[in-house]
Amino acid sequence: MTTKTNIFIPEAPQIPGLRFRYFRGESDYPVIMNVFNACKVVDDFDYTMTLDGVAHHFETITNCDPFTDMIFVEIDDEPIAYGRVGWYKESEGNYIYYSLGWIIPEWRRKGIGTAILKHNERRIYEIAADHPSEAPKLFQNEHNEKQVAVAALLKINGYEGIRWGYELVRPIDAHLPEAPMPEGLQVRPVTEDHYRLIWDAQSEAFIDHWGHTETTEEDYQRWLSDPVTFGPEIWKVAWDGDQVAGMVLNFVSEKENEEYQRKRGYTEFISVRRPWRRLGLARSLLVQSIEMFREMGMEDTLLGVDTQNPNHALNLYEGVGYKITRKSTTYRKPL
Repeated sequence: MTTKTNIFIPEAPQIPGLRFRYFRGESDYPVIMNVFNACKVVDDFDYTMTLDGVAHHFETITNCDPFTDMIFVEIDDEPIAYGRVGWYKESEGNYIYYSLGWIIPEWRRKGIGTAILKHNERRIYEIAADHPSEAPKLFQNEHNEKQVAVAALLKINGYEGIRWGYELVRPIDAHLPEAPMPEGLQVRPVTEDHYRLIWDAQSEAFIDHWGHTETTEEDYQRWLSDPVTFGPEIWKVAWDGDQVAGMVLNFVSEKENEEYQRKRGYTEFISVRRPWRRLGLARSLLVQSIEMFREMGMEDTLLGVDTQNPNHALNLYEGVGYKITRKSTTYRKPL
């Protein structure tokens, strides 16, 4: 834990009462929520952050020490922004150093975002110094299409857009195509003794995906304890004998549905292992998931996709009736 109170950032704008400080621990969880909540409408994020969710995130976070890798911005002791960095190693050997920052709208376009970004990059250089010198190393940041100021800031600082993602929504009552299960496969209720098999199958299926990282026991335990996304009672998992062939790990965010006064189910974490691809399995599991959510009284379903997915996932989702509602861009630049 750092003992420093105030942080000197050379690029900080001259604003009376402005100061930068480090993370203080659990007492900052409400601060994180308050800043994010002030940003999300302007930045077009339909996401409900909860104290339990924030606690779970920081209690299980890896490759990030918030006491040294996170800063808060205050005006006259009132928090108005925060930033954080972390890193991961891709399976192909790249070290990726991500950076994020949130500033409440009334304090934007005053130079605070630049100060956070520059501080984050300096901290990343310190972290990267402990990693193999010969390994490729890249800064990473991202934004959605509504965050035009973030896009401008990144471009000015040498970042380039290299990957694009879509969020897609499907009305629950839209026509569903026929999607029978491939012969010999069946969906079974998930029991506790299936968890590790499902986790391992998912990890294997995602090896082909861009930015893949090797999973760890910490990742598995984080997955098991996630207060929102871990909902095995509504998963659709296909089996071929005693082997997992594919899955859609559905979930519902009750808090989010309550806040936005809607009934939405998430058809996410869609994967099929290589021996069972090109058989229509993902399509069948997705249709079964939508039918299940319809029976549960949901009004729509949502999923996200990497537009450059090697298995043409976007075509599958649009073919089942999903429509693009948001777009996001991932930016990178070499260290």
